[in-house]
Amino acid sequence: MDKQKAIVYVDGFNFYYGLRSKQWRRFYWLDMVKFSEALLPSDHELVEVKYFSARQANPDKRMRQDAFFQANQLNPKFTLHLGTYMPKSIHCPFCKSIIHSYEEKETDVRIAIAMLADVYNKHCSTSLLISADSDLVPPIEHIRTFNPSHRIITCFPPNKMSFNLKKWSNATRVLSNQSLYESCILPEMLTLADGYELHRPNKWD
Repeated sequence: MDKQKAIVYVDGFNFYYGLRSKQWRRFYWLDMVKFSEALLPSDHELVEVKYFSARQANPDKRMRQDAFFQANQLNPKFTLHLGTYMPKSIHCPFCKSIIHSYEEKETDVRIAIAMLADVYNKHCSTSLLISADSDLVPPIEHIRTFNPSHRIITCFPPNKMSFNLKKWSNATRVLSNQSLYESCILPEMLTLADGYELHRPNKWD
């Protein structure tokens, strides 16, 4: 019997902040293809992992983030889709000062477009979303309307939940099992195509 084709869509920052809420630093160094395959039912075949994020503004954070991207890009099933990381100013109502920060933009729109395009083009029969962002309900609603047989699985990062996403999904799961992550950690060192040795960032030990 032919297996069902599945594409996994990862909301990178949503997933990262879920892990950070549990202080699971060692799981930042994660093999996203292996992790995604572990989430799929046994009768499914992984076509692609589409990872959506934006490059950090802080140079040290960006260096660690790039190491994670490069490590995962060694697997051809992993594709990276980058939005933007924009500066923003927050006005404190108590001290009246201005706090300068950054905000990730475009990720939810990019995920929505990718999900819709893949279903329209019949690239998969199952979409697995790793996110708890309720802004992603509209594309799922649309998919369920024009292709009711298409299966939507939503996996919530640790300490995150969206009842609206749960309502519109065929199945949901909370990614809180540490043993799942432990089995999918990348090797401490990987060699890139140019021979460069890529090491796990020390801060993620």
